[in-house]
Amino acid sequence: MTHRIFTTRFAAVYPLYLTKVERKGRKRAELDQIICWLTGYDHAALDEQLTRGTDFAGFFGAAPLMNPARDLVTGLICGVRIEAIEDPLMQEIRRLDRLVDELAKGRPMSKILRA
Repeated sequence: MTHRIFTTRFAAVYPLYLTKVERKGRKRAELDQIICWLTGYDHAALDEQLTRGTDFAGFFGAAPLMNPARDLVTGLICGVRIEAIEDPLMQEIRRLDRLVDELAKGRPMSKILRA
């Protein structure tokens, strides 16, 4: 059985991410930067994915180049340790959630992007 989030449109969740970070004084450009860093999409391709209504499975499945440094994104999200998640797609979704949380908490971009 697949998890419901896999078939949820990425474009339906993106505004929630945006609201979360803007409420904390961060910008859309910063949100887009972390998504592009994680997935390898450029800004035009990210906008295309949002317009197309791609679900999470398709969004991550079509990602041009997942960042090799993404393995450095660790910790708890929703009480579950990211590195302990067995499903690869769920792990990528939770990594994105973690990056959005870090952005909303005011962490510097250099630390979020594991520079």
